[in-house]
Amino acid sequence: MLRCHQEIDLSTPMVMGILNCTTDSFYDGGRYLSEKEIIKRINTIVEEGAGIIDVGAYSTKPGAREVGEKEELMRLDFALELIRKYHPHIPISVDTFRAEVAKELTKCFGDLIINDISGGTLDAGMFDFIAASGLPYILMHIQGTPQNMQDKPVYQDVTREVKEFFEVRIKQLNDKGVDNIILDPGFGFGKTVAHNYELLQHTDIFSAMGYPMLIGISRKSMIYKLLNQTPETALNGTTVLNTIALLKGAKILRVHDVKEAVEAIRIVEMYQKTV
Repeated sequence: MLRCHQEIDLSTPMVMGILNCTTDSFYDGGRYLSEKEIIKRINTIVEEGAGIIDVGAYSTKPGAREVGEKEELMRLDFALELIRKYHPHIPISVDTFRAEVAKELTKCFGDLIINDISGGTLDAGMFDFIAASGLPYILMHIQGTPQNMQDKPVYQDVTREVKEFFEVRIKQLNDKGVDNIILDPGFGFGKTVAHNYELLQHTDIFSAMGYPMLIGISRKSMIYKLLNQTPETALNGTTVLNTIALLKGAKILRVHDVKEAVEAIRIVEMYQKTV
């Protein structure tokens, strides 16, 4: 059970629909900047069956440009106002690694889920904020920063090193009284295509660590580079990998395409009832 402004039951996997309020995200950058576009997007996310909306305003694609804190906060505030207006009861996840951004949004919008792509490594104040606020926290692994993470990432054993990262960061959070944690292995964040598939092969290791596991592989390069495609043509591959992730214990699928992810969950649930 995930504790937010309402309890979120994760006994059945859930879909997190992505709302990118950015100009340069790798797949849909620039699509959702106006009020009309954002309202249309959040309505689609909800109508197609997502249980959470994840809002980001700082592109974290490899080599993404820096976005100032003020600009990030302004974009997020605008989107959250619209979500609260049109869908006041849906849980909101805020994709930010900045503690001050999370703090300011919490003052205005109350309980949120904080989705930190850096696992607390890019802002030393993030863990203290999470401890003080009691908000649910998505702890993601990254090697480096969005600006340099794909500059020849190297691991001796990617699965072991990601697990060790989680163990260290979980202890730091637990020591501050935080246990409302979701784990995200960070596909594509400082990993080669080969690293990503090795992680996927062993994601059951992370789902066995005692916390819900979020998987975010929607339309990523581990799909389209392997298949010589583009993000625009990578939906089928996304569904295949989401299905594998569900079979390995994923509890939240973070996706651009909500309908297809909801269908994957329903099919996997039926399959698991028969085995």
